[in-house]
Amino acid sequence: MQDTVSPPAPVFVKTQKPSVKQQQFAIRLSMIVGFMMLLGKTYAYSITGSAAILSDAAESVIHVFAVSFAAFSLWLSLKPADESHPYGHEKVTFFSAGMEGMMIAIAAVFIIYVSIAKWISGLELQNLEEGTLFTVAAAVINAGLGGYLVWQGKRNRSLVLIANGKHVLTDSWTSFAVILGLLLVLWTGWLPFDPITAILAALNILWSGGKLVRQSVGGLMDEADRTYEPQLHKALLEETQKRGLKYHEVRYRVSGTTMWVEFHLLFPQNTTLEKAHTNATEIELALKAASPINLNVITHLEPQEEQEPRHH
Repeated sequence: MQDTVSPPAPVFVKTQKPSVKQQQFAIRLSMIVGFMMLLGKTYAYSITGSAAILSDAAESVIHVFAVSFAAFSLWLSLKPADESHPYGHEKVTFFSAGMEGMMIAIAAVFIIYVSIAKWISGLELQNLEEGTLFTVAAAVINAGLGGYLVWQGKRNRSLVLIANGKHVLTDSWTSFAVILGLLLVLWTGWLPFDPITAILAALNILWSGGKLVRQSVGGLMDEADRTYEPQLHKALLEETQKRGLKYHEVRYRVSGTTMWVEFHLLFPQNTTLEKAHTNATEIELALKAASPINLNVITHLEPQEEQEPRHH
């Protein structure tokens, strides 16, 4: 009885290629909604005097500045390589994420300071029902926008959109926390629920900002991305085994939406330069065609017999 051989699994999990128009639309939508949320929350604070609502409004101020910088970073990251930036401009996305993380952290510190100051000086709240309704509307809108931005960011492998989406989601969680605090004040009449809620929300967004800064530093330092490493080695092994070759010295780094890969291909000693170059080109094209991310591949050709003395 003849064995049935299953077809090989794809070396990379295929995903949709990045769309410039989708990224640009998403960042513009974020900016428009950010301005609308800022106006609504500012009005809500003006009629209530709530420290919790002020913390929510401060988060929106940071969002407007952050999304403006994110829009610039997205525009710059999409520019092609030039003489002064031969590797392109995509690394600005890591810088953008770090800036957004730091601005989130600054907003958190400001919220904690204002909340404590209001608590010490004496709490005075009014029109809480109307202010709560504005906050509920802002929370729902921001939750939808943040989810959309993160989805588009992952779909297009855009760290700028992912960072901005996480910021918006953080803003929505801040709003939901504020709503809880306002409801507790309305139900119990105990005013300190207002600054306590604001402080707890600030601690949460401080943690979120710290994670964004950590991710940014990792990208700027060319930290290895374990998401792609197993798939890359599997692809290389499959393509080299087809041709009876070996490889080693694999290095890679992810720069925005592009992955730069370098490795050595080992050939039998009598292989002609023409054949070695053809094989290398075929392997490079196969990796690029199967990759879920834009790929730039650099190969170094060397004789297999001389590998040991050369590298040891």
